[in-house]
Amino acid sequence: MHLFSENLAVEVSSYYRNLVLGHGVTPKVFTLVNADGDQYLFFIDDLQMERVEEDQFLAYIVEQHDAVTYARGTLVVVDQSQQFIEFAVVDKDDEQAIVCSAELTRDMEDKPVGLTEFEKTLVKRKSIVFGHLYDPVKLSEEKTEDFESLWEEMKPKILHRNMGL
Repeated sequence: MHLFSENLAVEVSSYYRNLVLGHGVTPKVFTLVNADGDQYLFFIDDLQMERVEEDQFLAYIVEQHDAVTYARGTLVVVDQSQQFIEFAVVDKDDEQAIVCSAELTRDMEDKPVGLTEFEKTLVKRKSIVFGHLYDPVKLSEEKTEDFESLWEEMKPKILHRNMGL
């Protein structure tokens, strides 16, 4: 597992803790890091796509930016009293992935008031629903152009920084 992947798991944990407890929001998040340490982070909710097209777009972005690791996270609602923030970090060169989960507690007004520490587990990458984003994606020329345009439109909303070591 790349050090980028380990660092990304720690960072996404902190990011979610701040968003949930500091701002009361739990967006679906996607982030990737390339070999140069460039990190891109954005909200998946902004894509407003069907799941298959969303996966194609994310695979396209992973490929275009030569990602060495990526993470995707979301709120998982088991029932009203049992909710979790979960994310997985997938490393290009490892068949294992890091899955992190923390239980979310809400008050009577449904406002987030507590988040346990994220528990980290290693699982087979193939067992993760979106663990296939490194697989080559075949897109039509039109779809590629659409995705390029979408990425350009999204740039003002994308958090970009360099986390090189």
